[in-house]
Amino acid sequence: MKIFNVKSKKIPGTRYSEVNKKAYYFYLQIKSRSKRRPYIRSKYFNKEKIFLELFWVHLREKKNMNDKTRRAKYFHCAIELIERSNYEPISKENPNKRSELLHRFAGLTKDDELFFVQIKEDKRSGKKWLISVFPLKNK
Repeated sequence: MKIFNVKSKKIPGTRYSEVNKKAYYFYLQIKSRSKRRPYIRSKYFNKEKIFLELFWVHLREKKNMNDKTRRAKYFHCAIELIERSNYEPISKENPNKRSELLHRFAGLTKDDELFFVQIKEDKRSGKKWLISVFPLKNK
């Protein structure tokens, strides 16, 4: 798997409230571009839409605040990776739901920190959703 180097840094902060505020503000800027579901276009998937709502639902379901903070810090980097990366992800069928494919991209921040972005694709409709963003190690 090739690792894509993003130019942005992760969002600074230690508390979930401050990191989430910055990440969610960035999300609202993307959301304001469309009248319906917020999305970005992926270079790897030939400019197809990647919907973003599911990421925030998934993040709210997490119980551990440190884990939430750790994932939200990489939101800006994840958006850049999805928009600009041409590298092939690791793709596999979802073991829990056969009608879905999971694509995992790897990225490296400007500070040389490895992170992963996971996108879910519905096989029937072809719709793609950003599910998760997480760093390699628990820091």
